[in-house]
Amino acid sequence: MINFPLDNLKNQESGNFFLMAGPCAIEGEEIAMRIAEKIVTITDKLQIPYIFKGSYRKANRSKGDSFTGIGDEKALKILEKVSKTFGVPTVTDIHESAEAAMAAAYVDVLQIPAFLCRQTDLLIAAAKTNKVVNVKKGQFLSAGSMKFAVEKIVEAGNNKVILTDRGNTFGYQDLIVDYRGLPEMQSFGVPVVMDCTHSLQQPNQSSGVTGGKPALIETIAKAAIAVGADGLFIETHPDPTNAKSDGANMLHLDLLEDLLVKLIRVRKAVI
Repeated sequence: MINFPLDNLKNQESGNFFLMAGPCAIEGEEIAMRIAEKIVTITDKLQIPYIFKGSYRKANRSKGDSFTGIGDEKALKILEKVSKTFGVPTVTDIHESAEAAMAAAYVDVLQIPAFLCRQTDLLIAAAKTNKVVNVKKGQFLSAGSMKFAVEKIVEAGNNKVILTDRGNTFGYQDLIVDYRGLPEMQSFGVPVVMDCTHSLQQPNQSSGVTGGKPALIETIAKAAIAVGADGLFIETHPDPTNAKSDGANMLHLDLLEDLLVKLIRVRKAVI
């Protein structure tokens, strides 16, 4: 782990947005290190502040036999190794209050999943670790409602909060992004991130496996940068078709650099 204050989220020279990116889940050490090395090389070249993302365990699964993880401690130690090897902060999800202290011993940013963003005990437990807390906006909530999540964390003594939009439920099997929500959440005085991959999910498929529209990742990302998002969240994998979690909406790792170059141009055009 590294000392990671919120002011490290902006590159002082380039003024670039920051990036949270990596595989949906930690599948093993070799692939995690390979993904991290590729993204670190890209972000260093482009002067984009970077946080490696990987879930040590997936608790929210449609089917009982879906992949959930390789073991909590094993996956968390891989996240720690990524941080030590490449000198970047790491972020992972937590699902219950008891997990906060355990995960905080290995990572720099604790992420609250969208479905759990109203869970007061979970938010407070994350806050009390004194780590940065990234709260994903529930698909069922307005942007304005997220001020209460921020208040819970701040009132628990931690002002290191990030909010992440990942779309709103639209019918039973689709999501839409209301970009008005990004500046509204920024008005709470916290950095705001656009999750460019989960916002393209197609949940509740009859197969029990969530679908997605990865061809639109670039569209979502460009629009988010155009309206002033502070950061982007992108799940990426060298072989999304065979990824063990959320492959249907992940960006192929080979496409990441070209996308980021385009997004830097968009940011320069609007600032």
